[in-house]
Amino acid sequence: MAEEAEAGRRKRAAVVVLGDIGRSPRMQYHSLSLANQARMEVDIVANGRSDPHLLLRENPSIHIHEMKSVQLTGISKISGALTLLLKAAIQLIILVWFLCFKIPRPDVFIVQNPPSVPTLAAVKLASWLRGAKFIVDWHNFGYTLLGLSHGRSHIIVKIYYWFEKHFGRMADGAFCVTKAMKHELAQNWGINATVLYDQSPEFFHPTSLKEKHELFSRLGNSICSAMGNVDCISVENEVEDRNVTAFTSTIDGEIFFKPNRPALVVSSTSWTPDEDFSILLEAALMYDRRVAATLGEEDSMDEGQLWIDIKNGKQFAYPRLLFIITGKGPDRKKYEEQIKRLKLRRVAFRTMWLASEDYPLLLGSADLGVSLHTSSSGLDLPMKVVDMFGCGLPVCAASFSCIEELVKINRNGHLFSTSSELADELMMLFKGFPEECDVLKSLKAGALNSGSSSKWSTEWETYALPLVNQVIG
Repeated sequence: MAEEAEAGRRKRAAVVVLGDIGRSPRMQYHSLSLANQARMEVDIVANGRSDPHLLLRENPSIHIHEMKSVQLTGISKISGALTLLLKAAIQLIILVWFLCFKIPRPDVFIVQNPPSVPTLAAVKLASWLRGAKFIVDWHNFGYTLLGLSHGRSHIIVKIYYWFEKHFGRMADGAFCVTKAMKHELAQNWGINATVLYDQSPEFFHPTSLKEKHELFSRLGNSICSAMGNVDCISVENEVEDRNVTAFTSTIDGEIFFKPNRPALVVSSTSWTPDEDFSILLEAALMYDRRVAATLGEEDSMDEGQLWIDIKNGKQFAYPRLLFIITGKGPDRKKYEEQIKRLKLRRVAFRTMWLASEDYPLLLGSADLGVSLHTSSSGLDLPMKVVDMFGCGLPVCAASFSCIEELVKINRNGHLFSTSSELADELMMLFKGFPEECDVLKSLKAGALNSGSSSKWSTEWETYALPLVNQVIG
């Protein structure tokens, strides 16, 4: 009788993220696939702060258990090492409490790595105590991220490496994000991982003109308000009018693009050391100066007259650029202060944090994406680029060892290593915008093809579901 009840019981998975679930899209997609494709009950154990996608919040099979974030600001001023140890100990206790007592017994734990400490140990202990299996989803290597601030030779980094390798090898299964990472795990860690490429889910798709206009209307204040002094975007949109945005206008109920609209460039960042945001600031400054020189404008020229011409609808061979930077993170305020000090004629910046439902719409409304991710290990790929391709958005991406697994030069994007190279690409792609920019249009078609060739649900059913079923047995 007990065996029959067990056989009829719906399987259950616990998805573990020692971080903000709203900023962990891959683990959100895992949760949706476990619920919708594997027909499992799903418990997400993670930190709060940002809302996950509405599809998770409304799914009756997904249950979110929020842990409190551990903040030890007072002690961190005294000893960084003591802070790390104490924080890890507190996090271990909280994790074990949630995984062993707060949630129903799962058949399998799926844990995001990094962070590795204390997550992998906590999940291993919980899986042993509760008779469950556990799978590690390798997004990157935690010790390489720690090495950015301490150096690879630091004793703390070496201990972290041992911990990550030791407990990572105890897992019953593993996913990873690139072929290069699979090779590293197999050769040097003794871990056989299944490559599960990041793919955008179905709600990342090209945006209609109506959706664009509605989004720009909703974001009107954020777009039209300069971060510092008046700039080339805020000067044109001083009067609030729901029928007119920085990019679109409506006439007799019909929506049109403005002929001299700015080009919209989007970058998503976690504002962390593995993304050198100064490259983008320098490239923007170079674009601004190079366009002025190409058009024969004097350095002493008053931008006021230029902005009056723009406001009156004048078009130029090179457009204004509006960079919208989304994301939260430790270095955001530092770079916002740098942005405010820039003197720019044709370039403007906005930083914002969008609702998870608006982020795909923004990508689908943009003209170009920029990725500054360079990878602490050189073995992971930026998921933001996958999402951009899902929306048909071509990308200029920082070059590193395995990025060409994702970005195909002259097909769906370009690569750069310096701010000057990125500025060259901006000049080349946006010359003649919006109508006479054939290279940009070609890349957009290539990005759309990359994004539509495979979606997350297909990738997950092909590669992840068999491993989950095998591990559960």
